[in-house]
Amino acid sequence: MDNSGHNHLKFSHVARWAARVTGHPLVFLLALGTIVVWGVTGPIFGFSDTWQLVINTGTTIVTFLMVFLIQNSQNRDTIAIHVKLDELVRAIRSARNTVLDLDELDEEELDRLLERYRKLGRVSHKRAEDAAERHPRHEKSVQVSDRDQAREESVETPAGS
Repeated sequence: MDNSGHNHLKFSHVARWAARVTGHPLVFLLALGTIVVWGVTGPIFGFSDTWQLVINTGTTIVTFLMVFLIQNSQNRDTIAIHVKLDELVRAIRSARNTVLDLDELDEEELDRLLERYRKLGRVSHKRAEDAAERHPRHEKSVQVSDRDQAREESVETPAGS
């Protein structure tokens, strides 16, 4: 493994550890305690510019570093969710495998596809309501069969998928 790969693994390990630690309630209490101590020491230091600079600098540094930790954590979570969803789509026979790479589509293509699924949902919901009005006792079975019917309807992905 090259040095950049090693550094990436090291950062990933440190980022996961930091995310766990900083998300702990005791760390929140520590941060709250720091602010209380800072506030209490204000009169001692005459609310000086240096006293204010200490908290401003500290919070700026912490915020700056946390942005990268949060982004790393979100990236990891997003990838894990995509892999899990892709596996579910792949494993379910009636699912459309064409939706596996939706995260690669641009926003306009995603909007078109979303609208098609919303239309399918409205049609399916309307059929279920109509069937429930005709057969109130069989409402649940009608909704299930309607869902099966909706799966059979054509929902194409945008061109290039």
